[in-house]
Amino acid sequence: MSPAPNHGTGHTRETELSSKPHVRRIFSHVKLENLLAGLSGGVVSTLVLHPLDLVKIRFAVSDGLELRPKYSGILHCMKSVWQKEGLRGLYQGVTPNVWGAGTSWGLYFFFYSAIKGYTKEGRHAELSAAEHLVSAAEAGILTLTITNPIWVTKTRLVLQYNADSTSKQYKGMVDALVKIYRHEGVPGLYKGFVPGLFGTSHGALQFMAYEELKRDYNKYKKVPSDVKLNALEYITMAALSKIFAVVTTYPYQVVRARLQDQHNRYSGVIDVIRRTWRNEGIYGFYKGIIPNVIRVTPACCITFVVYENVSRFLLGQNK
Repeated sequence: MSPAPNHGTGHTRETELSSKPHVRRIFSHVKLENLLAGLSGGVVSTLVLHPLDLVKIRFAVSDGLELRPKYSGILHCMKSVWQKEGLRGLYQGVTPNVWGAGTSWGLYFFFYSAIKGYTKEGRHAELSAAEHLVSAAEAGILTLTITNPIWVTKTRLVLQYNADSTSKQYKGMVDALVKIYRHEGVPGLYKGFVPGLFGTSHGALQFMAYEELKRDYNKYKKVPSDVKLNALEYITMAALSKIFAVVTTYPYQVVRARLQDQHNRYSGVIDVIRRTWRNEGIYGFYKGIIPNVIRVTPACCITFVVYENVSRFLLGQNK
């Protein structure tokens, strides 16, 4: 009689038993403090800098449609919105933006710290740049899957122009979520998801650069890699890593914003790319990059400084 069947069954049972501690080890690196710290940083930075996000999106979708207001620059856009709609106009779409940014940053740090901790488990050596990149990309995909509907509502609310009363179809974030789901179904809530997946490379490149800069800087100072830096040092690392990521990956944001725009219809990512290239050339893929850099660089600095300090405080409290 062949022992193979018994051997196979035993192997399966051993695999099942060994997978349980494997899962437990992953969850042992999950820390609620990272979620709360990331959420705090995302909310603070979004509340301060939302008007620049509104400007960035309006420039990103400026494809020549008559209904769109015409702006000559960042200040002109902000001044025009202020004159027509006041402070409320500059903060149009802020609710989903706060929810989206807070949730995204919170989940991103939450997943990233857990994945990074699991990858590093049992090792004395630091993670490589590639491992930081992969950890951040995995965290980004998980985060986007959860938050994409919030970003769709933010884009729709930001693109409700005061001059065009017919486009004022959403009363707020919840109303937008309900109406998008009712009229467009789940696919409507996940418009822009594919370019968003490409956009996870943005976060991955940013976190990789941030980790590498911190490690090299601490190595230069001859101190441990996890030593706490001062606020200015965190700001410098965050700003450099953010600018690097923005310049490298910005076109996906234009593609995503145009897919989510309620005033135009595209059949998919390829259609957006083809029409943007045909009508606007390479410049079309970088529309809104200046207000984006002006917004996201300080936003990232605020987020990282708040995150590093809040997470250290919360984790310190639990020691």
